[in-house]
This record gives sequence, structure tokens and C-alpha cells, in this order.
Amino acid sequence: MMTDSIQRFIASRGYPRFELRAALIDMDGTLYDSMPRHAEAWRRMMLTVGVDLPVEEYFLHEGRTGSATIRLLMERYAGRVPDDDEIRELYRLKTEFFASMPEVSVMPGAADMLRQLQQSGVKRVLVTGSGQSSLIDRLDSDFPGAFAPDMRITALHTRRGKPAPDPYLAALDLAGVEPWQALVIENAPLGVASGAAAGVAVAGITTGPVPQSALADAGTTATFPSMAAFAASLPALLRDFAPE
Repeated sequence: MMTDSIQRFIASRGYPRFELRAALIDMDGTLYDSMPRHAEAWRRMMLTVGVDLPVEEYFLHEGRTGSATIRLLMERYAGRVPDDDEIRELYRLKTEFFASMPEVSVMPGAADMLRQLQQSGVKRVLVTGSGQSSLIDRLDSDFPGAFAPDMRITALHTRRGKPAPDPYLAALDLAGVEPWQALVIENAPLGVASGAAAGVAVAGITTGPVPQSALADAGTTATFPSMAAFAASLPALLRDFAPE
């Protein structure tokens, strides 16, 4: 299925071919089953300003930087524009709420996916809208050797976050590849839109309440019902699109 989807993607973009030289990989909800805790932390943060929203609302903002999420939520639901000091304080609260929750687990299938990419010599670039160190600092122990320190794009590296293409354009530069030589691996509509806007094929992984149809509407090249299902499809992808 993925091979056919890639062929259609090549034709639609007018690319000469597709070579899997680099994988540009999201973190929250992709490598870690962290989004339920992030959503609950956002909900608790908004309660401090008198706004009570269902936790499902916060899944829709997955992929934005923390400051952009706070600004949007405050304008839309609190009816005012926060200044930089308030944004920093609210993000501090959100980070504290997240840190107080039970430790998140690695997404099933993520380690297998990364192992296959490493063994095949595919470059790996982390591309996350997060600036929280609690998970970023776990990468080396949870996925040894998967992401070199200089192959990580976080909220600190681009002025515009997802859904703008900037994070994935920066990742292409880090990897030293063209858009037709990379694959984005994402689980959120905003991240999918970011990767697609950068001109890169996107594998959309359903790992939470966001349906596959929402990922497809955002611009996936192909969608998968789980990270384990995507990992199972990788051998064929690595075989069919090995660099010439």
C-alpha cells in the first residue's frame, strides 16, 4: 500500500523519483504515548485562567509550539491576548502539571521502526514542536543511537512551528537531502500539514483520538492504524525505495 501511495505522490509532485535517505520523525504521540498526559496538562493549565474545555480539544493543537498554543487558546477561549510574561508563566505551569503525572511509555512499534531505519542506514531527524526536556532527555536511553544531538529540531530551533513548513524544511537541511529523499512520520494533523507543505511524503500514524480521515485531509501520503502497523510495512518500503 505504501509503495503505491509513494508512486502517486511522486507523480503528483513531479519528482524524478523517491529515495528513502532520511526519516523526519515527530516525538509526542509518535515515539511516545504522551498525548493523553499533554492534553490533561493543557486542560489543567487552562483551568487556572477559568477556562474548562474537554480534554479532546487539546489533541487538535498537537504539534504547535507551547507559546503558539497558549496564545491561540487564550485568545479563543479566555478572550484576551496574553503578554510574553504570562505565556512563560502559563507554560511553566503546564510543564509542572505534565511532570507531575506518571511517566509516559514508549509507543509500541517505535523502537522496531527506529531499529530498521538505523540498520538500513537511513538518517533520522527528530522534529518536535515541544521544548520540554522531560521527554527529549529520554531519547538517548529509550532509543540508543537513534538521534544524534545535532539531528534534532525542537521548538527552540524555528520561529514558526507546525503547521508551517519551517520545522521540516530545517530537518531537510540538517539531513542534507531533497524533499523526494525523505519521509515524514507524524501522528497529528498539524504535523502532517507541516510535512506536506515542505514537499515531503508523510506517513500518518493513528495513535490517539484523531481519526485517520483527519490525517488524510491534512495531507498524508499514506495512513496507518498504529505505529506497529507502520513498522511492519517498513521492510517493503526500505527495499523498494533504497537509494540508487
